[in-house]
Amino acid sequence: MNILCSEPAADGFRMPAEFAAHEGCILIWPHRRDSWQNGAYAARKAFAELIGWISKSEKVTVCARFEDYDEARRLLPPQVRVVEMSSDDSWARDVAPTFVTNGSTIRGIDWGFNAWGGLVDGLYFPWDKDNKMARKLCDLLDKDCYNYRDFILEGGSIHTDGEGTLLTTEECLLGKGRNPHLNKIEIEQKLCAALGVEKIIWLRKGIYHDETNGHIDNICAFTAPGEVVLAWTDDENDPQYAISSECLDILTHSSDAKGRPIRVHKLLLPKPVCITEQECEGLDDMDGEPTRTAGERLAASYVNFYIANHHVIVPQFGDDNDAKALETLQPLFPTRTVIGIYARDILIGGGNIHCITQQIPLAI
Repeated sequence: MNILCSEPAADGFRMPAEFAAHEGCILIWPHRRDSWQNGAYAARKAFAELIGWISKSEKVTVCARFEDYDEARRLLPPQVRVVEMSSDDSWARDVAPTFVTNGSTIRGIDWGFNAWGGLVDGLYFPWDKDNKMARKLCDLLDKDCYNYRDFILEGGSIHTDGEGTLLTTEECLLGKGRNPHLNKIEIEQKLCAALGVEKIIWLRKGIYHDETNGHIDNICAFTAPGEVVLAWTDDENDPQYAISSECLDILTHSSDAKGRPIRVHKLLLPKPVCITEQECEGLDDMDGEPTRTAGERLAASYVNFYIANHHVIVPQFGDDNDAKALETLQPLFPTRTVIGIYARDILIGGGNIHCITQQIPLAI
């Protein structure tokens, strides 16, 4: 593996869309007891179901700690690659490399990671194991790696159409816990140089009470060039209503890098999902303090899906809108089968299906 200090765009590389063909997918076996209730056993069951679906059409790599390797190997299908690798938590979207391609070669980007805000408003300390995972994974996969560790960025904060347009939120990328020494224009320049994009559409905020500071992958995602799904509620008394309405206004008055207007498909949210006292009791404290409080609203959204080669895998919450989400998404992915898996036990950790996955694009 070569560690590169050049800029991907200048080298002819760009980040492809998630709906483009994949070589594989990366996940990290859950283990952190203050994130995942009851020793992560329920979360591991959900991870295993998700991995089973993805592995039907992609090569899946699962990173597991030494003490968890045997269990992961036993629970996962034989076609899944399980490797021993240390981590602080299990959010592959945010700590694995972002992969870029020139059409024939795949390279990774090693962003800096500081647990969603570092000492300003980060979620745990230390995060040094997570910050080393991108480079380790590039080494494992024999991909050259761009060194962007001086720029704090999580994969869940960006979404691209693969044709020059990027979606992100001001709430996240302009937050004081990421890159406070850079202004909006400088951040745009960094993203364009790294990802090969030409236009960035900035939404103001993400899902209400999202502890990642409003990652884009929970509120809005490209389903095709010029088309997005937007997390939506019709309840005007829900704090999310004003956020989603502002996003809708921005998107409907935007065009992409090719000059196409953005077509928005509303994806209804479930009713507010709140953690129960029993679920809180299953979580270990962090430094003597509870990580969640009973009744706390979790950032549940159907937008947090994963687009595999043959399937689109969508979180389900036992809500009336579960089936409606699948019905909304299926026509948008006519060459794939849209399926749902119950994901509350993933959500308790703070994210969902998209957050725990990172695709590796296929080089042609």
